[in-house]
Amino acid sequence: MKLPRIPCPTCGRPIAARPVAGTLGRGRLSRHDEPGMRSEYGGALVSCSSSRVVVDLPTGAHQLELGADEAARAAEDAALPLF
Repeated sequence: MKLPRIPCPTCGRPIAARPVAGTLGRGRLSRHDEPGMRSEYGGALVSCSSSRVVVDLPTGAHQLELGADEAARAAEDAALPLF
């Protein structure tokens, strides 16, 4: 699954955001390091303060409604030849 990239509110890096169960349009940023933290802390992994924070996901998609287009889809299927 390809996850959307959201700019981190603290460091500005584009970070993958996974959907959060029960909250449409919201996601949790993946754990990440701020730029330059490894050199500052001798190679240790130090997470950014905005790691795992919940953010708004991009609105490029919308939720599909079930049954909204059943009549139109049935008419299209009836028009198709079988052979």
